[in-house]
Amino acid sequence: MFATVALLCLNFEAKSQVVESVSSKWFENIRLGGYTQLRYNRLFETNEDLTCEQCDKSLGKGKGFFLRRARIRLAGNLSKRVYAYLQFDMATAFSNSIQHGLGLKDAYFDLALNDERSHRIRFGQSKIPYGFENMQSSSNRLALDRNDAINSAAKDERDLGAFYYYTPVGIRKRLSFLTRSGLKGSGDYGMFGFGLYNGQGAGRIEQNDNLHVIARFTYPFLVGEKQIIEAGIQGYKGKYSVSLSEVNENRENLFADERVAASLTVYPQPFGFQGEYNIGKGPEYNALTNRTEEQSLTGGYAQLMYRYAGDKHTFIPFLKYQYYDGGKKFELDARSYLVRQTEIGVEWQWDKFELVGLYSFEDRNYVDGLKPVNHQVGSRFRLQAQFNY
Repeated sequence: MFATVALLCLNFEAKSQVVESVSSKWFENIRLGGYTQLRYNRLFETNEDLTCEQCDKSLGKGKGFFLRRARIRLAGNLSKRVYAYLQFDMATAFSNSIQHGLGLKDAYFDLALNDERSHRIRFGQSKIPYGFENMQSSSNRLALDRNDAINSAAKDERDLGAFYYYTPVGIRKRLSFLTRSGLKGSGDYGMFGFGLYNGQGAGRIEQNDNLHVIARFTYPFLVGEKQIIEAGIQGYKGKYSVSLSEVNENRENLFADERVAASLTVYPQPFGFQGEYNIGKGPEYNALTNRTEEQSLTGGYAQLMYRYAGDKHTFIPFLKYQYYDGGKKFELDARSYLVRQTEIGVEWQWDKFELVGLYSFEDRNYVDGLKPVNHQVGSRFRLQAQFNY
Protein backbone atom coordinates (compact mmCIF):
# COMPACT_ATOMS: atom_id res chain seq x y z
CA MET A 1 0.00 0.00 0.00
CA PHE A 2 2.87 2.33 0.77
CA ALA A 3 4.31 2.08 -2.77
CA THR A 4 0.97 3.05 -4.33
CA VAL A 5 0.78 6.15 -2.14
CA ALA A 6 4.45 6.99 -2.72
CA LEU A 7 4.24 6.74 -6.51
CA LEU A 8 1.30 9.14 -6.51
CA CYS A 9 2.92 11.59 -4.09
CA LEU A 10 4.69 14.68 -5.35
CA ASN A 11 8.17 13.66 -4.31
CA PHE A 12 9.59 10.80 -6.34
CA GLU A 13 12.41 10.26 -3.79
CA ALA A 14 9.92 8.80 -1.25
CA LYS A 15 8.85 5.91 -3.38
CA SER A 16 8.46 2.50 -1.76
CA GLN A 17 8.53 -0.65 -3.74
CA VAL A 18 6.26 -2.85 -1.63
CA VAL A 19 3.06 -3.63 -3.52
CA GLU A 20 0.20 -5.98 -2.77
CA SER A 21 -0.38 -6.83 -6.41
CA VAL A 22 0.91 -5.88 -9.85
CA SER A 23 -1.27 -5.82 -12.94
CA SER A 24 -0.26 -8.24 -15.69
CA LYS A 25 -0.40 -5.23 -18.04
CA TRP A 26 2.78 -3.45 -16.93
CA PHE A 27 1.82 -0.13 -18.54
CA GLU A 28 -1.15 0.14 -16.17
CA ASN A 29 1.31 0.40 -13.27
CA ILE A 30 3.27 3.34 -14.71
CA ARG A 31 2.68 6.70 -13.03
CA LEU A 32 3.38 10.17 -14.43
CA GLY A 33 4.56 13.03 -12.21
CA GLY A 34 7.06 15.83 -11.77
CA TYR A 35 7.55 19.44 -10.78
CA THR A 36 8.65 22.82 -12.18
CA GLN A 37 10.74 25.50 -10.49
CA LEU A 38 10.85 29.15 -11.61
CA ARG A 39 13.50 31.37 -10.01
CA TYR A 40 14.54 35.00 -9.76
CA ASN A 41 17.81 35.62 -7.95
CA ARG A 42 18.72 39.30 -8.37
CA LEU A 43 16.70 41.19 -5.78
CA PHE A 44 18.92 43.47 -3.61
CA GLU A 45 21.99 42.01 -5.33
CA THR A 46 25.26 43.62 -4.13
CA ASN A 47 27.75 41.86 -6.45
CA GLU A 48 26.77 40.86 -9.98
CA ASP A 49 30.05 38.95 -10.42
CA LEU A 50 29.21 36.53 -7.60
CA THR A 51 28.26 33.31 -9.40
CA CYS A 52 28.24 29.57 -8.72
CA GLU A 53 28.60 27.14 -11.64
CA GLN A 54 27.53 24.18 -9.52
CA CYS A 55 24.51 25.93 -8.02
CA ASP A 56 22.37 28.00 -10.38
CA LYS A 57 23.34 29.28 -13.81
CA SER A 58 20.99 32.27 -13.47
CA LEU A 59 23.07 33.88 -10.71
CA GLY A 60 24.84 37.11 -11.55
CA LYS A 61 25.22 39.64 -14.34
CA GLY A 62 22.85 39.53 -17.32
CA LYS A 63 20.48 36.94 -15.82
CA GLY A 64 16.75 37.13 -15.12
CA PHE A 65 13.83 34.75 -14.62
CA PHE A 66 15.00 31.17 -14.99
CA LEU A 67 13.42 27.71 -15.20
CA ARG A 68 15.74 25.90 -12.82
CA ARG A 69 13.98 22.56 -13.22
CA ALA A 70 11.07 21.22 -15.28
CA ARG A 71 10.98 17.54 -14.43
CA ILE A 72 8.86 14.78 -15.94
CA ARG A 73 9.10 11.28 -14.50
CA LEU A 74 7.65 7.88 -15.40
CA ALA A 75 7.86 5.19 -12.74
CA GLY A 76 6.20 1.91 -11.88
CA ASN A 77 6.44 -1.83 -11.33
CA LEU A 78 6.86 -3.75 -14.57
CA SER A 79 6.44 -7.01 -12.65
CA LYS A 80 6.57 -8.28 -9.10
CA ARG A 81 10.38 -8.15 -9.13
CA VAL A 82 11.21 -5.34 -11.59
CA TYR A 83 10.72 -1.61 -11.03
CA ALA A 84 11.49 1.01 -13.72
CA TYR A 85 12.23 4.73 -13.33
CA LEU A 86 12.76 7.38 -16.03
CA GLN A 87 13.14 11.11 -15.35
CA PHE A 88 13.71 13.91 -17.85
CA ASP A 89 14.42 17.60 -17.34
CA MET A 90 13.14 20.13 -19.85
CA ALA A 91 15.08 22.96 -18.19
CA THR A 92 18.51 21.59 -19.08
CA ALA A 93 20.90 24.37 -20.12
CA PHE A 94 22.96 23.51 -23.20
CA SER A 95 24.79 26.84 -23.57
CA ASN A 96 24.61 30.48 -22.52
CA SER A 97 22.31 31.24 -25.45
CA ILE A 98 20.17 28.09 -25.31
CA GLN A 99 18.85 27.73 -21.79
CA HIS A 100 16.23 25.01 -22.14
CA GLY A 101 16.12 21.58 -23.72
CA LEU A 102 15.28 17.99 -22.91
CA GLY A 103 17.90 16.09 -20.92
CA LEU A 104 18.05 12.69 -19.23
CA LYS A 105 18.35 12.72 -15.43
CA ASP A 106 17.54 9.15 -14.35
CA ALA A 107 17.14 5.88 -16.21
CA TYR A 108 17.33 2.79 -14.04
CA PHE A 109 15.75 -0.55 -13.19
CA ASP A 110 15.47 -2.15 -9.74
CA LEU A 111 15.60 -5.93 -9.58
CA ALA A 112 14.14 -7.25 -6.31
CA LEU A 113 15.93 -10.34 -4.99
CA ASN A 114 13.12 -11.44 -2.66
CA ASP A 115 9.34 -11.10 -2.40
CA GLU A 116 9.54 -8.40 0.30
CA ARG A 117 11.89 -6.39 -1.92
CA SER A 118 14.16 -5.70 1.02
CA HIS A 119 17.11 -6.72 -1.17
CA ARG A 120 17.38 -5.11 -4.60
CA ILE A 121 19.95 -4.24 -7.25
CA ARG A 122 19.71 -1.00 -9.21
CA PHE A 123 21.09 -0.81 -12.77
CA GLY A 124 21.51 2.36 -14.82
CA GLN A 125 21.90 6.09 -14.25
CA SER A 126 20.74 7.10 -10.79
CA LYS A 127 21.76 9.07 -7.73
CA ILE A 128 25.02 8.10 -6.05
CA PRO A 129 24.29 7.10 -2.42
CA TYR A 130 26.46 9.77 -0.81
CA GLY A 131 25.03 12.25 1.68
CA PHE A 132 21.54 13.08 2.92
CA GLU A 133 21.00 16.34 1.06
CA ASN A 134 22.30 14.82 -2.20
CA MET A 135 19.66 12.09 -1.91
CA GLN A 136 16.95 14.57 -1.01
CA SER A 137 14.88 15.62 -4.01
CA SER A 138 15.24 19.22 -5.16
CA SER A 139 11.45 19.43 -4.90
CA ASN A 140 11.76 18.57 -1.22
CA ARG A 141 14.80 20.60 -0.14
CA LEU A 142 14.43 23.89 1.76
CA ALA A 143 17.51 25.79 0.54
CA LEU A 144 17.45 26.51 -3.19
CA ASP A 145 20.83 24.88 -3.83
CA ARG A 146 22.67 21.94 -2.31
CA ASN A 147 25.73 22.70 -0.23
CA ASP A 148 29.10 22.85 -2.03
CA ALA A 149 30.94 20.48 0.30
CA ILE A 150 28.84 17.31 -0.10
CA ASN A 151 27.47 18.08 -3.56
CA SER A 152 30.95 18.40 -5.05
CA ALA A 153 31.28 14.61 -4.63
CA ALA A 154 29.23 13.83 -7.76
CA LYS A 155 28.21 15.84 -10.81
CA ASP A 156 24.40 16.31 -10.68
CA GLU A 157 24.42 13.73 -7.83
CA ARG A 158 24.21 10.96 -10.46
CA ASP A 159 26.27 8.48 -12.44
CA LEU A 160 26.08 5.19 -14.34
CA GLY A 161 26.59 2.03 -12.33
CA ALA A 162 25.11 -0.86 -10.37
CA PHE A 163 24.08 -0.62 -6.71
CA TYR A 164 22.89 -3.09 -4.11
CA TYR A 165 20.38 -1.76 -1.55
CA TYR A 166 19.09 -3.45 1.59
CA THR A 167 16.14 -1.95 3.47
CA PRO A 168 13.96 -3.99 5.87
CA VAL A 169 10.24 -3.52 5.27
CA GLY A 170 9.71 -1.60 8.53
CA ILE A 171 12.53 0.84 7.80
CA ARG A 172 11.31 1.32 4.22
CA LYS A 173 7.88 2.31 5.51
CA ARG A 174 9.48 4.77 7.92
CA LEU A 175 11.60 6.35 5.18
CA SER A 176 8.54 6.61 2.95
CA PHE A 177 6.56 8.30 5.74
CA LEU A 178 9.29 10.90 6.28
CA THR A 179 8.81 12.21 2.74
CA ARG A 180 5.04 11.67 2.31
CA SER A 181 4.31 13.56 5.52
CA GLY A 182 6.23 16.67 4.43
CA LEU A 183 9.06 16.18 6.93
CA LYS A 184 11.70 16.61 4.20
CA GLY A 185 13.01 13.06 4.08
CA SER A 186 15.55 11.88 1.54
CA GLY A 187 13.78 8.74 0.34
CA ASP A 188 14.80 5.08 0.30
CA TYR A 189 18.35 4.57 -0.94
CA GLY A 190 18.84 1.60 1.30
CA MET A 191 19.47 1.29 4.99
CA PHE A 192 22.68 -0.15 3.59
CA GLY A 193 23.96 0.51 0.10
CA PHE A 194 26.99 -0.60 -1.88
CA GLY A 195 27.88 -0.02 -5.51
CA LEU A 196 30.24 0.46 -8.41
CA TYR A 197 29.95 3.38 -10.85
CA ASN A 198 31.98 5.17 -13.53
CA GLY A 199 32.88 8.20 -11.43
CA GLN A 200 33.05 10.97 -14.06
CA GLY A 201 29.48 12.12 -13.43
CA ALA A 202 26.07 11.93 -15.08
CA GLY A 203 26.08 12.44 -18.83
CA ARG A 204 29.87 12.23 -19.04
CA ILE A 205 31.85 9.52 -20.81
CA GLU A 206 34.24 7.61 -18.58
CA GLN A 207 37.78 8.98 -19.04
CA ASN A 208 39.88 6.25 -17.39
CA ASP A 209 39.89 2.53 -16.62
CA ASN A 210 39.03 2.93 -12.93
CA LEU A 211 35.59 2.43 -11.38
CA HIS A 212 34.48 4.16 -8.19
CA VAL A 213 33.32 2.04 -5.23
CA ILE A 214 30.91 3.41 -2.63
CA ALA A 215 29.15 2.28 0.57
CA ARG A 216 26.54 3.96 2.76
CA PHE A 217 24.65 3.12 5.96
CA THR A 218 21.77 5.17 7.38
CA TYR A 219 19.21 4.49 10.09
CA PRO A 220 16.08 6.50 11.10
CA PHE A 221 15.73 6.05 14.87
CA LEU A 222 12.28 6.43 16.44
CA VAL A 223 12.61 8.50 19.63
CA GLY A 224 9.53 8.59 21.83
CA GLU A 225 6.15 8.36 20.14
CA LYS A 226 6.83 10.35 16.96
CA GLN A 227 10.26 12.00 16.81
CA ILE A 228 12.63 10.48 14.25
CA ILE A 229 16.38 11.09 14.13
CA GLU A 230 18.32 9.76 11.15
CA ALA A 231 22.08 9.20 11.29
CA GLY A 232 24.27 8.02 8.45
CA ILE A 233 27.82 7.44 7.31
CA GLN A 234 29.13 7.01 3.78
CA GLY A 235 32.35 6.90 1.79
CA TYR A 236 33.73 6.27 -1.69
CA LYS A 237 37.04 5.78 -3.48
CA GLY A 238 38.15 6.03 -7.10
CA LYS A 239 40.20 7.89 -9.72
CA TYR A 240 39.13 11.02 -11.60
CA SER A 241 40.25 12.69 -14.85
CA VAL A 242 39.94 16.49 -14.89
CA SER A 243 39.13 18.91 -17.70
CA LEU A 244 42.33 21.00 -17.89
CA SER A 245 42.74 24.49 -19.33
CA GLU A 246 45.44 25.18 -21.90
CA VAL A 247 47.57 27.07 -19.37
CA ASN A 248 47.54 24.29 -16.78
CA GLU A 249 51.05 22.79 -16.44
CA ASN A 250 49.85 19.29 -15.64
CA ARG A 251 51.10 16.39 -17.75
CA GLU A 252 49.33 13.66 -15.80
CA ASN A 253 45.53 13.65 -15.56
CA LEU A 254 44.51 10.91 -13.15
CA PHE A 255 43.83 11.87 -9.53
CA ALA A 256 42.77 10.12 -6.35
CA ASP A 257 39.13 10.83 -5.47
CA GLU A 258 38.30 9.70 -1.93
CA ARG A 259 35.81 10.91 0.69
CA VAL A 260 33.98 9.95 3.86
CA ALA A 261 31.01 11.83 5.32
CA ALA A 262 28.71 11.77 8.36
CA SER A 263 25.06 12.90 8.28
CA LEU A 264 22.57 13.75 11.04
CA THR A 265 18.93 14.79 10.63
CA VAL A 266 16.41 15.63 13.35
CA TYR A 267 13.11 15.83 11.50
CA PRO A 268 11.11 19.06 12.14
CA GLN A 269 8.34 18.15 14.61
CA PRO A 270 8.18 21.12 14.91
CA PHE A 271 11.89 21.98 15.45
CA GLY A 272 14.46 20.27 13.28
CA PHE A 273 18.15 20.10 12.47
CA GLN A 274 20.09 18.87 9.45
CA GLY A 275 23.86 18.69 9.20
CA GLU A 276 26.61 16.90 7.26
CA TYR A 277 30.39 17.02 7.11
CA ASN A 278 32.90 15.32 4.84
CA ILE A 279 36.68 15.02 4.56
CA GLY A 280 38.86 13.48 1.88
CA LYS A 281 41.25 14.21 -0.94
CA GLY A 282 40.88 14.90 -4.63
CA PRO A 283 42.07 17.07 -7.52
CA GLU A 284 42.32 20.82 -6.84
CA TYR A 285 43.92 23.69 -8.73
CA ASN A 286 46.97 25.27 -7.04
CA ALA A 287 47.48 28.89 -8.13
CA LEU A 288 51.03 28.95 -6.74
CA THR A 289 52.22 26.16 -9.05
CA ASN A 290 49.63 26.63 -11.83
CA ARG A 291 48.90 22.92 -11.60
CA THR A 292 45.99 20.70 -10.61
CA GLU A 293 47.19 18.55 -7.73
CA GLU A 294 45.87 15.99 -5.25
CA GLN A 295 44.94 17.94 -2.14
CA SER A 296 42.87 17.44 0.99
CA LEU A 297 39.30 18.75 1.18
CA THR A 298 36.96 19.45 4.06
CA GLY A 299 33.57 21.03 4.64
CA GLY A 300 29.89 20.66 5.41
CA TYR A 301 26.79 22.52 6.54
CA ALA A 302 24.32 22.92 9.40
CA GLN A 303 20.65 23.84 9.03
CA LEU A 304 18.04 24.76 11.64
CA MET A 305 14.32 24.65 10.74
CA TYR A 306 10.85 24.97 12.23
CA ARG A 307 7.72 23.47 10.68
CA TYR A 308 4.25 24.92 11.22
CA ALA A 309 1.52 22.91 9.50
CA GLY A 310 -1.95 24.44 9.45
CA ASP A 311 -5.15 23.18 7.84
CA LYS A 312 -4.31 24.57 4.41
CA HIS A 313 -0.90 26.18 4.71
CA THR A 314 2.53 25.05 5.88
CA PHE A 315 5.39 27.39 6.79
CA ILE A 316 9.00 26.28 7.34
CA PRO A 317 11.48 29.02 8.25
CA PHE A 318 15.13 27.91 8.15
CA LEU A 319 18.70 29.04 8.73
CA LYS A 320 21.63 27.37 6.95
CA TYR A 321 25.40 27.84 7.11
CA GLN A 322 27.91 26.07 4.90
CA TYR A 323 31.70 25.90 4.59
CA TYR A 324 33.91 24.23 2.00
CA ASP A 325 37.65 24.21 1.40
CA GLY A 326 38.64 22.03 -1.56
CA GLY A 327 38.44 21.45 -5.29
CA LYS A 328 35.51 20.76 -7.58
CA LYS A 329 36.70 17.96 -9.82
CA PHE A 330 34.03 18.42 -12.50
CA GLU A 331 34.85 22.10 -13.07
CA LEU A 332 37.73 23.47 -15.17
CA ASP A 333 41.15 22.56 -13.68
CA ALA A 334 39.28 21.15 -10.64
CA ARG A 335 38.66 24.75 -9.62
CA SER A 336 39.80 25.56 -6.07
CA TYR A 337 37.12 26.79 -3.65
CA LEU A 338 36.97 28.43 -0.25
CA VAL A 339 33.28 29.01 0.51
CA ARG A 340 31.44 30.54 3.46
CA GLN A 341 27.72 31.10 3.02
CA THR A 342 24.75 31.86 5.27
CA GLU A 343 21.13 31.62 4.14
CA ILE A 344 17.98 32.60 6.01
CA GLY A 345 14.60 31.94 4.45
CA VAL A 346 11.12 30.50 4.63
CA GLU A 347 9.12 28.02 2.56
CA TRP A 348 5.36 28.40 2.16
CA GLN A 349 3.30 25.44 0.96
CA TRP A 350 -0.26 25.75 -0.30
CA ASP A 351 -1.98 22.94 -2.17
CA LYS A 352 0.40 21.93 -5.03
CA PHE A 353 2.25 25.25 -4.92
CA GLU A 354 5.37 26.19 -2.96
CA LEU A 355 7.12 29.54 -2.62
CA VAL A 356 10.59 29.98 -1.12
CA GLY A 357 12.22 33.29 -0.31
CA LEU A 358 15.70 33.51 1.18
CA TYR A 359 18.47 36.00 1.78
CA SER A 360 21.96 34.71 1.01
CA PHE A 361 25.28 36.12 2.30
CA GLU A 362 28.24 34.64 0.40
CA ASP A 363 32.02 34.74 0.48
CA ARG A 364 33.53 32.71 -2.40
CA ASN A 365 37.17 32.47 -3.41
CA TYR A 366 37.26 30.24 -6.52
CA VAL A 367 40.22 30.13 -8.89
CA ASP A 368 41.47 28.15 -11.90
CA GLY A 369 44.21 28.42 -14.51
CA LEU A 370 42.34 31.02 -16.58
CA LYS A 371 41.33 33.06 -13.52
CA PRO A 372 43.94 32.61 -10.75
CA VAL A 373 42.52 35.56 -8.78
CA ASN A 374 38.77 35.51 -8.15
CA HIS A 375 37.46 36.43 -4.69
CA GLN A 376 33.80 37.49 -4.66
CA VAL A 377 31.71 38.64 -1.69
CA GLY A 378 28.07 39.70 -1.74
CA SER A 379 24.45 39.14 -0.82
CA ARG A 380 21.10 38.83 -2.59
CA PHE A 381 17.45 37.94 -2.07
CA ARG A 382 16.27 34.90 -4.04
CA LEU A 383 12.76 33.67 -4.91
CA GLN A 384 11.53 30.32 -6.20
CA ALA A 385 8.01 29.28 -7.19
CA GLN A 386 7.44 25.52 -7.46
CA PHE A 387 4.49 23.69 -8.97
CA ASN A 388 4.04 19.96 -8.28
CA TYR A 389 2.12 17.60 -10.56
